[in-house]
Amino acid sequence: MSGVQNLTVDEGDDGSRLDRWFKRKFPHIPHGRVEKYLRTGQLRVEGKRVKGKVRLEAGQNVRVPPLPEPGDKKPARRMSDADINFMKNMVIYEDNDLIALNKPAGLAVQGGTNTTRHIDGMLPALAYKGTPPRLVHRLDKDTSGVLVVAKNAKSAAWLGKAFQNRSTKKIYWGITQGVPRPASGEVKGYVAKGEGFDGREVMMAVRHGTPGAKHARTLYQVASSAGNRAAWVVMQPLSGRKHQLRLHMHLLETPLAFDPKYTSDKEELGGLSPQLHLHAKSLTLPHPDGHIIELNAALSPHMRNAFDLFGFDENTTLEEMEP
Repeated sequence: MSGVQNLTVDEGDDGSRLDRWFKRKFPHIPHGRVEKYLRTGQLRVEGKRVKGKVRLEAGQNVRVPPLPEPGDKKPARRMSDADINFMKNMVIYEDNDLIALNKPAGLAVQGGTNTTRHIDGMLPALAYKGTPPRLVHRLDKDTSGVLVVAKNAKSAAWLGKAFQNRSTKKIYWGITQGVPRPASGEVKGYVAKGEGFDGREVMMAVRHGTPGAKHARTLYQVASSAGNRAAWVVMQPLSGRKHQLRLHMHLLETPLAFDPKYTSDKEELGGLSPQLHLHAKSLTLPHPDGHIIELNAALSPHMRNAFDLFGFDENTTLEEMEP
């Protein structure tokens, strides 16, 4: 058991939530115990009782109570040189505040049941001055494309707020089974978690007032089509619901190719890789220093194969979608 510690908040942690700051400093302490320290006044800022969501300021004093030692906790898995190079080769943009990655399909952003290799666990490969970058948003495991991580607490807070306030613009490209009708428009309505035919959790269209229902909106346009077989569809989510784009294409009766959850009775498209055909193509966001940046991710190999197979030209001029 350690003694009482009085720690000073570093410049790089200015703006961090207290509970998240504590977790980074003492990852072996479970969340429930941290809540107890806060509830009983053992964890304080500038001598005052606070809640975990309070934002820290550089130079503040944080009183940390005596903590149990890590004990027999297993050491973190050492990354291989191959994983380090893998992460570095994923970088498509970097400055003093953020890094943009082109995430491959099939790689999870965070860990979970039976998931030990993921972006979050490999971020130390991109450490800046010894500090690993931090996640500020997510992509589904099977979705490829632009993923942004913050290099310090200030940019993490800024970018997190930008995603929360919808001041970012996300553009996704997908390959659908069949061609959406009409060729452009908006899909909107309430969605909530439900259970699919195989017992797995899926998102479903529901009525307003259904427990857990949230409103979802997606703009879309057909950029090109291969007869009635398939289409290259450009999508812009105006909300950030789980599986939103996948569900909305399914509701148009033109599900994304090889989507394992949102399927139809249509025969799978031949000649394609059996992977979800959804790519986060671009992300436009306000930068912490005040200017606007647009990040673009090259198509993943299986999406490139689909474009070649159907004769889609990614240099096609696309119309701006308006709400």
